[in-house]
Amino acid sequence: MVTPTARRVESLARSGIQAIPKEYVRPKEELMGIGNIFEEEEKDEGPQVPTIDLKEIDSEDRVEREKCREELKKAAMDWGVMHLVNHGISDDLTERVKRAGQAFFDQPVEEKEKYANEQASGKIQGYGSKLANNASGQLEWEDYFFHLIYPEDKRDMSIWPKTPSDYTEATSEYARQLRSLATKILAVLSLGLGLEEGRLEKEVGGLEELLLQMKINYYPKCPQPELALGVEAHTDVSALTFILHNMVPGLQLFYKDKWVTAKCVPNSIILHIGDTIEILSNGEYKSILHRGLVNKEKVRISWAVFCEPPKDKIILKPLPETVSEQKPAMFPPRTFQQHIEHKLFRRTQDALLSDEE
Repeated sequence: MVTPTARRVESLARSGIQAIPKEYVRPKEELMGIGNIFEEEEKDEGPQVPTIDLKEIDSEDRVEREKCREELKKAAMDWGVMHLVNHGISDDLTERVKRAGQAFFDQPVEEKEKYANEQASGKIQGYGSKLANNASGQLEWEDYFFHLIYPEDKRDMSIWPKTPSDYTEATSEYARQLRSLATKILAVLSLGLGLEEGRLEKEVGGLEELLLQMKINYYPKCPQPELALGVEAHTDVSALTFILHNMVPGLQLFYKDKWVTAKCVPNSIILHIGDTIEILSNGEYKSILHRGLVNKEKVRISWAVFCEPPKDKIILKPLPETVSEQKPAMFPPRTFQQHIEHKLFRRTQDALLSDEE
């Protein structure tokens, strides 16, 4: 069962508090640029996250196909994040996935606790809230549900929500279709580096080994949104991350030294390039720093699917074709697990240093 220390943010939010507990208040330097997220989303000035129309990604018409692929490649090099439209996954299916996740979170906390994870013992799949794992003991204003959804033979169905009844079917079908979309995206990114189209897919584990992990992020209403973060600033360690959301804004990207608020684009899937592809491409494709804001008025839910290479089987390093005398390797060789540990270590060091200042 859940440890008494694992307070659910949802319970906290529903308790009627006017001020958030101090462990949820972010340090001053992290609060730069946090305003009212609804006002932020309406602003049209300044750079905007690109929207990429994938309709022609496999077109018979070479000119149309190349134009579509070039735009995707350019967005991956410049931003490392984009809204995908006409991505080939039906609105009906994405709506089913969202309804199922929402229905799981609509249950009382006691019901959700039956699926609680146990981070201390390494059981990371299931229902959880972030425990303070950074040196400053900061917490994030979110609860989540995390599980592996693909390949199917690697799933642990005992942890999948039994309620609602459509959860397993909708999520499984979405995972299969997303896996095909990942192949298409990786092919375009490979060609963009002058490689054979199957190369990046092979480098991240192929159909057998590339893992799709879903994290449903549930951000309750927050009485002091200007002091909190739903998710602290980070880059994704994955190869690719695909995100659905319930059309409540919250995602911000750190682009050209400024926080940019992502618009909510109907029927889109957000695509992030993760560290894994940034490393393999020797920095040609960007893994952008991003964070999640919260608000007073509306619960925000997002469905992130992280496409991750196996933890220890593959050495991640810039591919030889991306390295030259003019552009030496920017990243040392590490396994995926070592990369995660390295990031955690650096974050801990940074937090300790800022505590001393």
